[in-house]
Amino acid sequence: MTKTLFITGTGTDVGKTYVTGLIIKKLKENGRNPGYYKAAMSGNDRRDDGSLIPGDGVQVKKMSGITQPLEEMCPYIYENAVSPHLASRIEGNPVRMDVVRQGFQDVCEKYDFVTIEGSGGILCPICFDEEKIQLEDIIKELGLSCLIIADAGLGTINNVVLTVEYMKAKNIPVKGIFFNHYHPGNVMEEDNIRMCEYMTGVKVIACIPEGSRELDIAPEVLEALYDEED
Repeated sequence: MTKTLFITGTGTDVGKTYVTGLIIKKLKENGRNPGYYKAAMSGNDRRDDGSLIPGDGVQVKKMSGITQPLEEMCPYIYENAVSPHLASRIEGNPVRMDVVRQGFQDVCEKYDFVTIEGSGGILCPICFDEEKIQLEDIIKELGLSCLIIADAGLGTINNVVLTVEYMKAKNIPVKGIFFNHYHPGNVMEEDNIRMCEYMTGVKVIACIPEGSRELDIAPEVLEALYDEED
């Protein structure tokens, strides 16, 4: 039975793809057969033939060492580095939920642990034309629980608490928080951990120092974050 986990962030550029790569690498090193999936990916470069390169997928492959084909990883790839709903309005090819669902199911048939990465933060609009799809709609459609990636530094208390409270209000299960760009011994960052846990009731499971190439977490703790696919 395939197990799944959705990765969201407190905003853009908190390091979701980087942390996702470390997570998948850890699963692979623990003898699992992990896969990666992302519904919509913006801000990508083009190959010489004009086709778009799924940059986040490339990064995850390089970091983790998985051999999953890039073509499986993301059904909607856009060039413009804006929210997917706007990128598709500019470029065409708006996101359809049935396509996202089928791509997800195809990946789940091939891999035992599938990590799904979101676009931007939890409120990122995915389509706002033919369909109106928010990121939370994809999470619910696929029946996923979530891990929140946050920056360890200044401002994270506000960002973490608002993200968690929104997800609770929308009945989205939150499994825990990972702090990225963490500096061990930093008084403010250590306090951020305590305050975020106190104000949300959600545990900070891992802290990832800047430039880490390994995820310092027991494999069984990581795997316990994943749920069996319905």
